[in-house]
Amino acid sequence: MNRDEPGTPSLRWDRDAVVAVDQRALPGEYRLLRLTTVDELIDAIRSLAIRGAPAIGLAGALGVALSARLHRSAGEEAAAAVTADADRLAAARPTAVNLEWGVRRALGRLADGPEAVLAEATAMLHEDTESNRVAARRAADLVLSLTARRPLRLLTHCNTGRLATAATGTALGAILELAGRGHVAEVLVDETRPLLQGSRLTAWELGEAGVPYRICADSAAAAAMAQGLVDCVLVGADRIAANGDVANKIGTYGLAVAAAHHGVPFVVVAPESTWDRSLPDGSGILLEERDPAEITHVGGVAVAPAGAGVLNPAFDVTPAGLITGTVSERRTVTGHFATGPASGVAGTTARSLSARIAGLLSAFPDHPEPGIVFRDLAGVYAEPGLLAELADAVAGHFGGVDRILAVEARGFLLGAAVSARTGLPLTLVRKPGKLPGPVHRVEYALEYGTDQLEVQKGAIAPGERVLCVDDVLATGGTLAAAAALVEACGARTAGMAVLVALAGLGGSERLSRHPLLVLHDVPEADPAGLGGAGHADGIDRKATA
Repeated sequence: MNRDEPGTPSLRWDRDAVVAVDQRALPGEYRLLRLTTVDELIDAIRSLAIRGAPAIGLAGALGVALSARLHRSAGEEAAAAVTADADRLAAARPTAVNLEWGVRRALGRLADGPEAVLAEATAMLHEDTESNRVAARRAADLVLSLTARRPLRLLTHCNTGRLATAATGTALGAILELAGRGHVAEVLVDETRPLLQGSRLTAWELGEAGVPYRICADSAAAAAMAQGLVDCVLVGADRIAANGDVANKIGTYGLAVAAAHHGVPFVVVAPESTWDRSLPDGSGILLEERDPAEITHVGGVAVAPAGAGVLNPAFDVTPAGLITGTVSERRTVTGHFATGPASGVAGTTARSLSARIAGLLSAFPDHPEPGIVFRDLAGVYAEPGLLAELADAVAGHFGGVDRILAVEARGFLLGAAVSARTGLPLTLVRKPGKLPGPVHRVEYALEYGTDQLEVQKGAIAPGERVLCVDDVLATGGTLAAAAALVEACGARTAGMAVLVALAGLGGSERLSRHPLLVLHDVPEADPAGLGGAGHADGIDRKATA
């Protein structure tokens, strides 16, 4: 088979076979594998002939299609045989969540027949290609917003280009995007022990693309940062926990520590399929241990004493707090914060933000009616930079969100800021008569009557995970109605966030089935609080604006 042109996908389906670039042979030889059995494909994944989290997920999906076609004549036993193959594929490598994701997604079409499984797998190839392009553009934009020097000196680890994906790449895709815009002076390529995937594969891809690079020993990366040779670090990911902790090729954690020490931005680029929101943090990620020979031998030649003990983890976990930004095709998340209790943000950051909000609230007794102390949030919004910090706190608290929903009227302010920080789409919930076209409408009770909220039909896609944002939480009626609108759209509420919550009015209890973030609690006994015995709140009728 002839060598592909640069940019050609390294993984594809071709007439009852999976065709892949054999990454074990590069850079010395460009060799294509034609895999016609599931066992051959599993061996290719385990031996790293096919590697890279997105690529092995796609290979897993193609493997299910291969099995479905091979067992098409097996009658009633076909489904069991394909499912067994799927289980073996999913277990081929344990750390990258993409493999399990790709296998299960393709297997979900098995009831519709082998051609439906193949159609799903090939659709995933096309989706990954487009996702990489979008994520690369997003990441390039983020890097340019974080760096002052032009052109840039970048550092990357392992291989995250077209060899590791369907096409283009994730972190390396972002580097190529920056190079295409004329912003790259040089790329330092970590050799990436133990299999040299940086010096063998990333260097090869950069050479194919004509981007200047130098190979850097892993242990020299921190020194390069100290010498001012690195403006930004870009890496990929094999699994991202809900709080933003990242599992990636061994050595990534050390890079992140060095980057944090030297004030160098550290950016992760990975598709949405790499997020594992079933894991609250990185401590639950299973880290693959590789063959000791990968350390004791180089090119088949022993470089260590016979019988030497070996520690050879393929991956490590980088805590979210060391990551400047995480970019996917859907979002750009910056400023990670540890996830704390449902009632607030954990740690020093939480206390600082809460104290600052408290100091900027202004009290107006007997407004809007006698017996109510009105505390105005205008000072919070007027404080330079504070809204951005509050948006960062919200963005860092929640993982697994596809859309921001903001409630009229001042929920729009925080909602827009969170949308800008995360790169997620923003949908506005409004009072009746303000939205054009067909709408979903929810009526909810007030103490002295009822009110309504509306959202445009089609504004929220079925299945999306939606974060509902408002300014003040009292009895919870408004946010409960917002959640009902989300459900009417066929989506689900992934969480709720408010600037201020009034204690003693039952709002937190009413919303207890949803993850809730409160940036500042006003105690029930607060003599200058947002309520008190005379608070005339009905169902979320607020005493704050």
